[in-house]
Amino acid sequence: QVQLVESGGGLVQAGGSLRLSCAASGRTFSGYAMVWFRQAPGKEREFLAAISWSGGSRYYADSVKGRFTISRDTAKNTVYLQMNSLKPEDTAIYYCAADLGYSLPRLLSGNYNYWGQGTQVTVSS
Repeated sequence: QVQLVESGGGLVQAGGSLRLSCAASGRTFSGYAMVWFRQAPGKEREFLAAISWSGGSRYYADSVKGRFTISRDTAKNTVYLQMNSLKPEDTAIYYCAADLGYSLPRLLSGNYNYWGQGTQVTVSS
């Protein structure tokens, strides 16, 4: 059974940092891109960042570029999202996802092979 389990969320003050983790299990994720996205109450899902299997390709949404960094440890089947300079508007449930290959149109479309359950991030002002 394939599972993506996010962790690392919590409550942080504005300007602070958090590092989210997403541990994948249940199959090999060789060749899979990993994605982080978020959804705030009453808002549409928002793509944040993607990383290719090798880690050689990364793509960020403009809203987080320069503040968030995506990385992965293929040996641990884990992807990370380092979030710095957090703002109250970053408050949302953060999800990771896995998708075969690395197609930016597909990654931006939200159609992923596997999804996690999410972790709550709350940024207080």
